[in-house]
Amino acid sequence: MNTEKNGTTATPAYQQLKDYVRKMIETGQWRLGDMIPTELSLASEFALSRMTVNRALRELVSENVLTRVRGRGTFITDRRYQSTLIEIRSIAEEIRSRGDAHRSKVLLLEATHDVAALQTLELPQNGTAFHSRIVHFENDVPIQFEDRYVNSLVFPDYLDQDFESETPNEYMMRVAPAQGAEYWITARKTNAMVRQALMMPIGEPCLVLRRRTEAQRQIASDVTLWHPASRYKLNGRY
Repeated sequence: MNTEKNGTTATPAYQQLKDYVRKMIETGQWRLGDMIPTELSLASEFALSRMTVNRALRELVSENVLTRVRGRGTFITDRRYQSTLIEIRSIAEEIRSRGDAHRSKVLLLEATHDVAALQTLELPQNGTAFHSRIVHFENDVPIQFEDRYVNSLVFPDYLDQDFESETPNEYMMRVAPAQGAEYWITARKTNAMVRQALMMPIGEPCLVLRRRTEAQRQIASDVTLWHPASRYKLNGRY
């Protein structure tokens, strides 16, 4: 990659590298969700400084072309799943779109070695998952109980987040956007913990959405979302 040609200034090297990355994605040589070569290997391949490579990748991250995952690498962003029938959307965004106020209360935020959670997230038996329980309020009325298990390899900083200022969904879509998901919707009676957290009368059913998402070619999160039937309506568009 050259910055000068015939005595005139050509495209800067960092921009050439950005164009190269985009071309590799557009031609399908690098697929959505794939990890790209390291800064060191790109610098060696194109005889560039690490600073130049870092600038190119940093700008592509800010432009949502790439996603960095600390301790794992840099991946090609894939946001295609967001416009499906059951949209992966933050409850806070949903509430604010109605002109209402959202707040949340964190009930639990922990590391766990729960066998069932590790199996669901396809983690090794000696691995670690993260677990959170959060209640979401609309105009101070509880409308969602979120019970989530998270892959600690995809989201190593999960326990360090303030989930009363940013929802887990917002954090995860920023760090490692979902590449796909499967979900189940049922109507169920609650257990005492969920009923009390949502301030529901005994016997009222819930609309329950369970969703398992993928990111970076791994199971990233398994969440069960409980909604009081009298206070919540599920909308979708296809």
